[in-house]
Amino acid sequence: MSANTAVAEQSVAEPLAVLGRDVTVPLVTGGEVTYAALDYAASAPALQRVWDDVAAYAPYYGSVHRGAGYLSQLSTDLFENARKTVAKFLDCRDEDQVVFTRSTTDSLNLLAAALPADCQVYVFETEHHASLLPWREARVTYLDAPRTPAQAVATLERALAERDPEGPALVCVTGASNVTGELWPVRELAAAAHTHGARIVLDAAQLAPHHPVSVRELDVDWVAFSGHKLYAPFGAGVLAGRSDWLRTAEPYLAGGGASRKVSRRTDGGVDVEWHDSAARHEAGSPNVIGAYSIASACKALTEAGFDTLVAREQYLIDTVRAGLAEVPEVRILSLFGDDAPRVGVISFVVEGWNSSHFAAALSAEYGIGVRDGLFCAHPLLRTLLGSDPQTQGECGAPEAAPGEKSLNAIRVSFGAGTPDEHVERFVGAVKELVRDGARWNYRTEDGRCVPDTSTGTSAATSA
Repeated sequence: MSANTAVAEQSVAEPLAVLGRDVTVPLVTGGEVTYAALDYAASAPALQRVWDDVAAYAPYYGSVHRGAGYLSQLSTDLFENARKTVAKFLDCRDEDQVVFTRSTTDSLNLLAAALPADCQVYVFETEHHASLLPWREARVTYLDAPRTPAQAVATLERALAERDPEGPALVCVTGASNVTGELWPVRELAAAAHTHGARIVLDAAQLAPHHPVSVRELDVDWVAFSGHKLYAPFGAGVLAGRSDWLRTAEPYLAGGGASRKVSRRTDGGVDVEWHDSAARHEAGSPNVIGAYSIASACKALTEAGFDTLVAREQYLIDTVRAGLAEVPEVRILSLFGDDAPRVGVISFVVEGWNSSHFAAALSAEYGIGVRDGLFCAHPLLRTLLGSDPQTQGECGAPEAAPGEKSLNAIRVSFGAGTPDEHVERFVGAVKELVRDGARWNYRTEDGRCVPDTSTGTSAATSA
């Protein structure tokens, strides 16, 4: 289906119910409007289904593991069943472990701490910092940004061919870019890694909320993702995959829950026998509500059907891209080109506009929440923008004069809970801002562009 055909048709399904869908926010120009949350790539709103499930469980909340009371046993069952639900959602292998963490970042740092000695890590410079930075204790090879999926595979194969085949190696790659939304050739990269005796971990933070993720079909060794991007609040994440490196590594955190047996030695020290299950890396009282909310979200997305969700999201993607294409001053950022498959994450720059100023105007004058800046992917933005990413200057000043390179970008992102009206309002607001300019004065405060309410006048009045 072409973009024009898809945009001409109505959305194929209703959005999933999420919290905040009826929240209204004030406009600096007067009045209120229903908030358009278009920053899903940072944190997606919680599904109503997830919130209802957690609310139903909350009166029965109790300590997890080892408690003799009914509520403790119920909470323990719920926590361990959440682990099974996540394993099913990811189509894990029978021998895989599911470890609950705080986030994708926490998951990848856990894996980094579990790497065998002298492990070589390969990571593209295009990764989010959560994938780019945890490997400080390993030998890291940073790979240049590819311009096609095939080039990504070829780049990795060349790098792996030069390594010592006897030593351990790990490839870390995103499933979908948090900047461009483009899907990466995960299955092909996994095949290349395994051909050369390396393992691979998939950063699925931006992929799992939008597309099905099968550990078996992709043939990856680990998957990491965050609950707060999967429509589940409460600060939990997942690392799922092979157990051997995790089972032999020192616990990520030392403490209760990770230890099976602790005894004093005659010399005054202690001997510790650690668990070899997922509990080894889950020391302390676990975030049972966070784990349960992730499991609830996994069930809700599965029941809604990813075929339906993907088709609806593609309609929204086509609507936004077609609308932005009608504005000559807008440049959409892309590594793989316009025809690359992608999720609902789109970054762009507007000629003559400071990105912070543009995003602030979308919020203050239209009630639309997007993100501006570098998106925790500085090397990738350097490649896409053709300039060194920098902090913003004064928000009232243009980001770059016509013909000059932009320094930062604007990101709009959406998903299963986004109504058609939100993306339509966004497209209309972009066109109006570019054509007419902001209607209010703005100033820089703590590094952010905010409406200047000190004068109480619009841009037109002050001019």
